Amino acid sequence: MGKLLLVGCGKMGGAMLDGWLARGLAVADVVVAEPAEAIRPNKPGLRAVASSSEVGETPEIVVLAVKPQSMDAVLPDLKRFADHGPNGGSVFLSIAAGKTLGYFAGHLGKGAKVVRSMPNTPAAVRQGITVATAASGVSAAEKKRCHELLEAVGEALWVDDEALLDPVTALSGSGPAYVFLLVEAMAAAGTKLGLAPDMAMQLARATVAGSGELLRQSSDAAAQLRINVTSPGGTTAEALKVLMAPDGIQPVFDKALAAASRRSRELAG
Repeated sequence: MGKLLLVGCGKMGGAMLDGWLARGLAVADVVVAEPAEAIRPNKPGLRAVASSSEVGETPEIVVLAVKPQSMDAVLPDLKRFADHGPNGGSVFLSIAAGKTLGYFAGHLGKGAKVVRSMPNTPAAVRQGITVATAASGVSAAEKKRCHELLEAVGEALWVDDEALLDPVTALSGSGPAYVFLLVEAMAAAGTKLGLAPDMAMQLARATVAGSGELLRQSSDAAAQLRINVTSPGGTTAEALKVLMAPDGIQPVFDKALAAASRRSRELAG
């Protein structure tokens, strides 16, 4: 699979590393650069260092899994991998929110081969979804390799227009928080109807988690699954009259995602 350098091994970087190794990436083909000793991986045969400055050989791909606010500090040393090596230097695969292709071109050089991606937190259990976009110099073969790396923690999609990563961030990047809020809201509503808080939360968690797994395994559209559980004139139909009313859940989500997408543009600008 070629040599790979993982810069940053926090929750997301660690999940990606575990996914790669589970998919057959040899430990001898990956180096991890992580300054925090407490989270630096300790796996047999795996080379883990405190800084990328300790890495001499140019890797095929550099995966940037540090927090966005730390990116300025790590890129100066990594620029040497963009300038040298086989096939014009390393491919840089970033999972840092808000760091644009233009940002990386400014730090790594205009010819740097960069893939910008937006994963989400279910990647920690290999059930995430990531959307990526590539700079013009990234070849089809290099995109395929990045796709394989991203698929180790879930699904992966590509867009040609980088601007689409703002609504992607609003929908899937921030989306897990919306689902967790839904659990909180359902539990709170159940408590107001007389259920014990602990029971209401257990019911809400299990319902959302189970429904998500049903959705994952089913070939039916979400709308059809909703219809399947809604008996005419029944309790579900009565609740959906409220949730699907003109002033129900849809306009709230429209406003929420528009706000998140706008903020994503501001942070990237």
